[in-house]
Amino acid sequence: MSGTVSPLAPKSFADMPAIRGVRMATASAGIKYKNRTDVLMMVFDAPASVAGVFTRSKCPSAPVDFCRANLPGGIARAVVVNSGNANAFTGKKGRAATELTAQSAAKAAGCKETEVFLASTGVIGEPLDATKFSGVLDTLAVSATGDFWFEAAKAIMTTDTYPKVSTRSAEIGGVKVTINGIAKGAGMIAPDMATMLSFVVTDADIAPAALQVLLSDGTGPTFNSVTVDSDTSTSDTLMLFATGAAGADGQAKITDAADPALADFRAALNDLLRDLALQVVRDGEGARKMVAITVEGAETDAAAKRIGLSIANSPLVKTAVAGEDANWGRVVMAVGKSGEMADRDRLAIWFGDVRVAVEGERDPDYSEAAATAVMKEQDIAIRVEIGLGSGVATVYTCDLTKEYVEINGDYRS
Repeated sequence: MSGTVSPLAPKSFADMPAIRGVRMATASAGIKYKNRTDVLMMVFDAPASVAGVFTRSKCPSAPVDFCRANLPGGIARAVVVNSGNANAFTGKKGRAATELTAQSAAKAAGCKETEVFLASTGVIGEPLDATKFSGVLDTLAVSATGDFWFEAAKAIMTTDTYPKVSTRSAEIGGVKVTINGIAKGAGMIAPDMATMLSFVVTDADIAPAALQVLLSDGTGPTFNSVTVDSDTSTSDTLMLFATGAAGADGQAKITDAADPALADFRAALNDLLRDLALQVVRDGEGARKMVAITVEGAETDAAAKRIGLSIANSPLVKTAVAGEDANWGRVVMAVGKSGEMADRDRLAIWFGDVRVAVEGERDPDYSEAAATAVMKEQDIAIRVEIGLGSGVATVYTCDLTKEYVEINGDYRS
């Protein structure tokens, strides 16, 4: 965690209500950071439905393997998260660390090890000494409280400069339900199914299979549409838990994701996922500007997204944004290299409301002063019209600054 908070940080944080059925506690185990919390425990006093999406990286962390093995059971009673060490590329020692943590958590929560879910974030390749925190889980399980979301978000930070929290409410069959979420992430952000670490809990009564569809569908336009630096983490974990407490208010249990009663909940969940994902981008390491890139007129929506990510991940585009340089030639380059169909002579590009290029050349009314004024803003919109079809997508990124190099040049020291 760096000393200065990102200039793109929220001006205020959401007031996070307690969610019935889940309690949390944090501890300082000294895994990497000094004088701050680095372990989070969530306890579900009754079995909660669970859904998850994880990294598609071929070098996943030990906790990702552990969660994938337990997910088909559909039930969660405890979650343990540590920051400072990713427990990734740690071989047999990594598996031993997850086993020890799961045993300790199951004992503390009075549940089976198959009802425990684990996540770790931080340095890759360093063995994780799980004894540092496994011994405190008994205490955490007892002291855990529902009104602890902000502290929970703080405990899972690594290079983040602020905790990421979000809350929404919705109705299912006339019964009000609440959704809370926390996330961490600032670097190594280019999600592939899920990103960084994020934990979302609702008091709605939704069966695991339906919950999984909701979560998998919700990641596409949210977490899977953001990139800080084009690098997909080994530890990407996004989990959604439903405690079912709203059943006591008369909410009929939802077993089918296609149930029309889920419409309001689905919209609220997707809105919360988007909020958390954008908070991650706004905390991109060294970031000073947020960029929304909309691609229209591509052959398909998928093609539009790939073109958008080609622009968003281009170091030349991102450094031009950092330098407040309206260099639309870099956008042309990124469209051309995307691997998707594009017609140079139909291409049009806007920075904000300023059209800088049209029909394959600079706009005849181009004004450098107007384009530069857009680039001086903190939030910048880039729009590209491909001119070939009806495919559209929006992706989000940040600029690439000297600070990014400094943060990552000495990350392990």
